[in-house]
Amino acid sequence: MTNTSQPAILVLADGRSFRGLGFGATGTTLGEAVFTTAMTGYQETMTDPSYHRQIVVTTAPHIGNTGWNDEDNESNGGNIWVAGLVIRNLSHRVSNWRSERSLEEEMVAQGIVGIQGVDTRTLVRHLRNEGSIAAGIFSGDAAKRPVEELVEEVKAQDSMAGADLSAEVSTDEVYTIPVEGEKKFTVVAYDMGIKLSTPRHFAQRGIETIVVPSGTSFADIQQYNPDGVFVSNGPGDPATADGAVAFIREVLAAKIPFFGICFGNQLLGRALGLETYKMKFGHRGINVPVKNHLSGKIDITSQNHGFALAMPTDSPGEEFSTDFGPAHVTHTCLNDGTVEGVALSNGMAYSVQYHPESAAGPHDANPLFDQFIDLMSNNACTTK
Repeated sequence: MTNTSQPAILVLADGRSFRGLGFGATGTTLGEAVFTTAMTGYQETMTDPSYHRQIVVTTAPHIGNTGWNDEDNESNGGNIWVAGLVIRNLSHRVSNWRSERSLEEEMVAQGIVGIQGVDTRTLVRHLRNEGSIAAGIFSGDAAKRPVEELVEEVKAQDSMAGADLSAEVSTDEVYTIPVEGEKKFTVVAYDMGIKLSTPRHFAQRGIETIVVPSGTSFADIQQYNPDGVFVSNGPGDPATADGAVAFIREVLAAKIPFFGICFGNQLLGRALGLETYKMKFGHRGINVPVKNHLSGKIDITSQNHGFALAMPTDSPGEEFSTDFGPAHVTHTCLNDGTVEGVALSNGMAYSVQYHPESAAGPHDANPLFDQFIDLMSNNACTTK
């Protein structure tokens, strides 16, 4: 049964409100309102653990036409992690041969509240101008309450700044993703909110991935004798992740090859002595241009982050000092100059702020996985 005839309202903490019709589950959901510029990949977005506690507004006006399947989920178990979904138009018909059910059916099954019929162009412009903000979607009877009451409820929720969320989305138990074909390396992957496409890329390249909970100590991973350590994407404020920063510093001190994505980039930066900050409205989409300052190449990338690393020097590529030797900013965003990658100058550790697994998104950054292979291969040769 669908709920598209239910009245609904999106309320922002600054008092702005947008009325529409509910879809998905009926009720109330709270979170931080953010927008994504991606034209495709709503299923991958909604199941990405990095979107935990966020109400996602789509700039694409027509959502739901490809339905939902059991193959494209990015979370372990297929959980939807977005707090809610705000769209302009919900597709009345699913027309994709891979679809197994509709978007709304999946949202009802998982209790995810949505609102359609919103003027998303006006809403996104407001978020772009004023910044991401606490919000709530109220549908059914909840939408009939006085707006002033709803605003106070929205304002009372916890802020994303200072939120430590990795443990809420991480695996509780260690599990292994086997290789496809001949095994070449073993990598321990810290699940800060890992997307399933990442270990799949590792498996295709002969890497056995041992996925461990976010709070696993460095001493505990030594039993696996890893050839490399990976730290995944994930939600929350990197300034709260002191434990993760500590184990990354132990990895660097042990000279084990390191690769980080998104949240992992922020944590490597912190381990190298950099500061982090909350962005005005973040980067969320699959068309973000990033410049590699080592090669001069520009990649179009998939991104989802609301926090970033502070630039440590006057210009990207310039070396800065760390406890583990010189390092440098390797990548920046061409839209706003945000730090998009850091690395030790000796090559033993590197990370990027974007998502090279391209789920969904362009494949420009896929070679970063091959770079990890090369790093582990070279390290194996020098340590024999």
